[in-house]
Amino acid sequence: MTDFTALPDLAVRTLGGSVMAASDESFAAKENLLNPWAPAFRPETFGPKGQEYDGWETARRRDQGHDWALIRLGLPGRILGVVIDTAWFKGNFPPYASVEACFADGHPSPAELEDADWVEIVPKSPLGGDAAHEFAAAEPGRVFTHVRLAMFPDGGIARLRVHGHVVPNPEFLTGLTVDLAALENGARVVECSDMFYSSPDNMLFPGLARNQAEGWETARRRDDGHDWALIRLAAPGVIRFAEIDTANLKFNAPAEFALTGFDDRRPPGDRAPSWTLIPRTRLQPDTRHRFRLSTPEVTSVRLDIHPDGGVARLRLLGDLAPDTEQDLLARWRALTRP
Repeated sequence: MTDFTALPDLAVRTLGGSVMAASDESFAAKENLLNPWAPAFRPETFGPKGQEYDGWETARRRDQGHDWALIRLGLPGRILGVVIDTAWFKGNFPPYASVEACFADGHPSPAELEDADWVEIVPKSPLGGDAAHEFAAAEPGRVFTHVRLAMFPDGGIARLRVHGHVVPNPEFLTGLTVDLAALENGARVVECSDMFYSSPDNMLFPGLARNQAEGWETARRRDDGHDWALIRLAAPGVIRFAEIDTANLKFNAPAEFALTGFDDRRPPGDRAPSWTLIPRTRLQPDTRHRFRLSTPEVTSVRLDIHPDGGVARLRLLGDLAPDTEQDLLARWRALTRP
């Protein structure tokens, strides 16, 4: 089975995920479920509500009900798997949990989502304490925008990760200049030479990197080679503007970079044509580097960094290929139908 945890976390806060509502958060806030960092714990740190946890924790129920949290995904997509992590919850974890998902267009409120078409993607399943539980998701061929986590009957969950493939709404792509390398538009890093310190997908995240950990950084090379990442663009298109950002990388930025474009729309066995979009060019530390381009239609790009180091963000703004817009619309309609 494919390791779905290598796919983007559609719910993480840094991609726009939000915990819209919860049945209870007496001991620890619901928002902690989507924190991007690994759950932390400091023993004997007691506040007015007891031991402080980096997670979501509810009161002890004295009825026959159960607790739940409603999450709006940061990016709509096909969910392949879910991780329910009870890290540090050893005597107060829920014995069972389940996950439902729905598709809802626009910006519905929690009340408006009550009557949505919810489907169970993870059935009621046993949980253990202080452990990450991975569950393959049902309905992987549909697009969802929201999930509902239920725990039975109560307790604490540190993190919820919802891994899958981003499926962008074509309404926000067609007829516009868009970032063809943005994760939120459907781009992905499909291969790379090294991801020792951090994932190359980080380069495709929205916003500015706040520190070195929010970009892509490789180990120090001790040979004559160089590092690289292959990015499948959100859709075939023409690149008009490129930005290579080494923000926060003051002593470990690459010395140089190059950018190559490919058109993979060929029958199997045919070699994809390629073009040098930006030749080998010097980079400065902690700097945004910007370039005007006019490229052929490309479907993917390879970013080469010499010899190693880190890149905070890669932006490739351009226009979709004319026939791509109809393809995106057809896919969206097919995947959002029940």
